[in-house]
Amino acid sequence: MKFGKFLIMATVALLFVGCKSAKEVPYMQNIDQIPAESLASVSSQAGDFTMRVGDMLHITVSGSNADAVKPFNKVRYITDISGSNVSVSMGDASTMFYLIDKNGNIDFPVLGKLHVQGMTKSQVEEYIASLICPRYLTEMPNVEVRIQNFRVYCIGDFNSPGVIRAENGRLNLLEAIAMCHDLTLQGRRDNVLLLRTTPTGQRTITRFNLTDANFITKPEFELQQNDILYVQPNESKARSSWTSPPQLAFGLGLLSTAMSLVTFFTVLGKK
Repeated sequence: MKFGKFLIMATVALLFVGCKSAKEVPYMQNIDQIPAESLASVSSQAGDFTMRVGDMLHITVSGSNADAVKPFNKVRYITDISGSNVSVSMGDASTMFYLIDKNGNIDFPVLGKLHVQGMTKSQVEEYIASLICPRYLTEMPNVEVRIQNFRVYCIGDFNSPGVIRAENGRLNLLEAIAMCHDLTLQGRRDNVLLLRTTPTGQRTITRFNLTDANFITKPEFELQQNDILYVQPNESKARSSWTSPPQLAFGLGLLSTAMSLVTFFTVLGKK
């Protein structure tokens, strides 16, 4: 009877240990407490990624005079029935992109080698436009830069961990979580780890507490290409995944056998 009560109490205790507190699951619990000015100060930087060696860029130069901007594009333009200019590739897909080489340069039509490593997207756009006008064009052209190999690596307790891509060249933390179909219930929302390699090769570490809405005001909320996100399992899952080493299992087996023999001979001796 006493053993039965003990078993029930042990089971209840294990259930309490294994359950996740309701306060640990919801995101951004204090979202209403963040000042509007704090949100506005970071929104202007959204999507302005920094150029790095190995990035593949798609750069288009456009203007009111299509013929004048042709030399600055890796595409040729044709005019459709409506009179609008339509871009058409001059070769295979790989020739459409600008690869940032080991020296941080791209080879741009007419302008030659341009050093863009360390610049933001908007800075590259402004830089190229300033080189074209007024030297080659009397009108300031519109320059658009998109990154073609924007990837973020998600590992750990996501429902669907893996490599995610952002076709538009921008991605924030919540978007990455959504693309991984959220965290598992066993994933720690108070300790999401971001590993980043800066354009200069330096590695940085940032931790996010998703239950505290202030994480959306951090500059690192806007992800960069090749970022790594890691979600740590909570203590309950970590305990459940623990396995004993073979030596311990063997030793426990010997101990159990020895105790059985002692019990057997003790009972036999009393007879």
